[in-house]
Amino acid sequence: MTKTIHFSSYSSIKIGPSVDVFLLDSLMPLPLDYRLIGGANNLLISPTPPPLAMLDKSFDFIRLEENVLHVGGATPSGKILSFAKKHNLASFELMQKLPGTLGGMVAMNAGLKEWEVFNNLRAIRTENGWIEKSKINHGYRFANIDGIVYEATFTCNEGFDESLLAMFKQMRDNQPKEASAGSCFKNPKGHYAGKLIEEAGFKGKRIGAMMFSPVHANFLVNTGGGTFEDALKLITEVKAEVFKRFGVELEEEIIIL
Repeated sequence: MTKTIHFSSYSSIKIGPSVDVFLLDSLMPLPLDYRLIGGANNLLISPTPPPLAMLDKSFDFIRLEENVLHVGGATPSGKILSFAKKHNLASFELMQKLPGTLGGMVAMNAGLKEWEVFNNLRAIRTENGWIEKSKINHGYRFANIDGIVYEATFTCNEGFDESLLAMFKQMRDNQPKEASAGSCFKNPKGHYAGKLIEEAGFKGKRIGAMMFSPVHANFLVNTGGGTFEDALKLITEVKAEVFKRFGVELEEEIIIL
C-alpha cells in the first residue's frame, strides 16, 4: 500500500516532488534500498529520491497504562505534548521545541541541551521485538538502533512544568519564521556551525529563493518557491568556503535524499 506525498507542501522546507511512499502497516523490516521518512522535518528531497517508506497511521497512538506511556512511532510531537499537558506528565515539555514524529526523535535521540528523548525512555519496539533502553548504545544526538522504531515506552512522573514549556517556546520563537529543515549543519567539535557560516560571509547569502537566514546563519530557509538545486548549491558553497578559511569540515544535519 502506498500514499502519494507532495513534498513541496509536506516537508518543513517546502521542497520536493510528489512521490508514492510505501506504508509500513505492520511490524516489518524496511524493504531493501528504501529510506524511511517521518514528518520530513529535517529532509531535503531531490527531484529523483530513492524509494521511500513511512509508518502507517496505525502507529499514531498514545496511551497511559499505569505509570508507563506507550507512544507509536508515527505520533507527532505536538500530540505527545498535548497529552502530557492534559495528564500532568513531566519531562515531555521539550516536545514544544522538537517537530517531527516519535520514531525519528528516538532514532536520533533528539533533544535540547540536557533534555533528551532518551531521558525517560524505557524501551522501544522494532520489527525484532522489544529492546530495553540499557541495551541501546546512545548519546548526544545519536542512537544505534537496529530496525524501525514502531513504538516506545516512557516512565511517567507527575508535574508538567509550564515554566520549562515557556523556555522551550521562547527558544523556538528565536528561530527563523521561514520554511526550513531546522539546523543545516551539525556543530563541529569545538565550534558552532552558525558562527562559522557567518564568519565565512554566508549569513543572509541567497541563491534564488534559498538563503542562510539573517536571523540564525545555520538555518537554510526557503523564502518562497525555493528549489533543490539552489539549496544544494548553497550547502556546497558554504562547506567549501568554511573549509578553505578555517580548515573545518561541516557535516550536514539536514538529510539529503
